[in-house]
Amino acid sequence: MTDGGEAPAEVGGGVPRSGRAGLPGGPARRRQRISDQETAQRMLDTAVAMVNSTGLTVSLEHLSVEDVIRDSGVSRSAAYRRWPYKDLFVGDLLRALAKAVVPATVGAEGGADVVRRVLEEHRQELHDAEGRARVWSELLRLGAWHDFDAIHRSVEWRTYLALHATFESLADGELRDEIQTALEESERGFVDRIAAAYRRVADLLGYRLRPGSEVGFTAVARLANATMRGMVITALSTPDTATVRYRADPLGTGRLADWSLPGLAIAAVVAGQFEVDPTVTWNPERVRDLLSAAG
Repeated sequence: MTDGGEAPAEVGGGVPRSGRAGLPGGPARRRQRISDQETAQRMLDTAVAMVNSTGLTVSLEHLSVEDVIRDSGVSRSAAYRRWPYKDLFVGDLLRALAKAVVPATVGAEGGADVVRRVLEEHRQELHDAEGRARVWSELLRLGAWHDFDAIHRSVEWRTYLALHATFESLADGELRDEIQTALEESERGFVDRIAAAYRRVADLLGYRLRPGSEVGFTAVARLANATMRGMVITALSTPDTATVRYRADPLGTGRLADWSLPGLAIAAVVAGQFEVDPTVTWNPERVRDLLSAAG
């Protein structure tokens, strides 16, 4: 990267500008001319895929522009015309990473599978209040672990989390403001999904947020989101965060089970905000409707 001024003699992978007409060691190959917009899209899509294959590190200095050009299939001349300096390309790449929607949907389908499986396996317990409390606890136990595991194993999620820290190091200016705005929009969408999931499961099992409190589903989702990310970050340096289990009953259901640390953390967040909704009338028809809706 440069501070501006003279263009560097080498860009990305260290190929001199004088050699950018063709691949090193062979004659230039004529490519079909594509628009500047398509050049930019191909380059950025390729670079995002490269970053997501390994994860974002403390910087993007390791990313070779020459490799991106090669893998995206655009011409060197078109690429360098669009981005004369590597730092200009990195700026656009950071914008593209910040707008990525993959992190917001990681594990979403699997989470719905967890709900269906738990309700099916414990369908006989749905007919009484104590049984429903155990099902609620089981959904939190397994759902929290599923979410943690999906994020912990996802390179895309690690890139997304690292980007939050990376943009803080950017100088004040248009690029920093744009990335912050993109991250805020992505966060809102993700939190909205979490809030909707909590609302859905609470409605299914007859729970509600404690009345009289100003804490709503969005606030609970933000707490759960921050808690889960803290667990993921901790697990990167303290691996047993992901493996240790405790025999526990955090919701006081009368049944011990093996709880992960993420599960205990989420249970602590949820237990303080939800209660059984006394206005819900349970009967065999409601149980059938619950199982049908979950399916």
